[in-house]
Amino acid sequence: MTSAGFNVTSSLTLVGFSSLSGHSSLLFFVFLLLYLFVLFSDSLVIYSICSQRALHRPMFAFVASLLLNSLTASTLIYPKLLSDLLLSGAGLVQVSRTLCLCQGFFVSSLGGASFMLLSAMAFDRYLSICHPMHYAVLVTPAKVVLMLLLCWMLPAILVGVSTLLASRLPLCKAQLDRVYCDIYSIVSLSCGGAEAQLSGIYILLIVTATVFLPAAFMLFSYARILFICLRRSRSFSSKALQTCLPHLLVFFNYSISVYLDLMLRRLQSNRESDSTLITSILMMLVPTVLNPVVYGLKLKEVFTHVKRLLSCRRDS
Repeated sequence: MTSAGFNVTSSLTLVGFSSLSGHSSLLFFVFLLLYLFVLFSDSLVIYSICSQRALHRPMFAFVASLLLNSLTASTLIYPKLLSDLLLSGAGLVQVSRTLCLCQGFFVSSLGGASFMLLSAMAFDRYLSICHPMHYAVLVTPAKVVLMLLLCWMLPAILVGVSTLLASRLPLCKAQLDRVYCDIYSIVSLSCGGAEAQLSGIYILLIVTATVFLPAAFMLFSYARILFICLRRSRSFSSKALQTCLPHLLVFFNYSISVYLDLMLRRLQSNRESDSTLITSILMMLVPTVLNPVVYGLKLKEVFTHVKRLLSCRRDS
């Protein structure tokens, strides 16, 4: 996977692995165990939702979609990471520019889709709690399907254009201070100029459309829910807030990861890449590991069916 020299227009080097040198064997088993946990827990919660008719409701459809998003992103990152650790010994890892762009496209589009799915959940909870009499009419199965398609297709189209723009940029550098590829990091390696500035502005617009606006909508929705709960009975408020808590935990989980990544990119110097490396690893690990735990434990209906499935397996 490494070579003495390469053309910067066709190959990139993930230098983040050099910071992991000397711990490749330990990290390989740690990431392998985490990946197996993510596969098992995500699949278990998704299967519980799909197999139980009592869970065939809009809220759980969004939860299953978000976990499917997380599972797909994990499958795009973990196996490649494990392969690089196994074959490179945590040294410099070389990857083709095409493969890096492909991974960046899927990671970036799935990340945007996650925020949009969370905003769809917030909208669903807002209608359910604030307009319960009209909920069945406003949130039909057809509308749920349309919202899911919008949450996946819009980020994919926007990021697809960004990926195309990034693929046309000439690169002056070929070293990414990360353990996986993303579109912004590839654009940052370019030689500058009008095309690079256009790509940077377009990426900012994508982040605004798929991260900041959905996040603002979520905060507005949950603020309205809290306002309604303060005017209702204590039992109603307790039940309503209990259904919103898992979504809020996952939202803050994603938001903190994205905020740290953006801030460290802004403050990063060329000589200090450890902070960017750590953030890229945390952005990969924390959401993928915590999401199934939060939804599996905090959503009572899901926890009941997951517990039943696990008990059946133990009994058999």
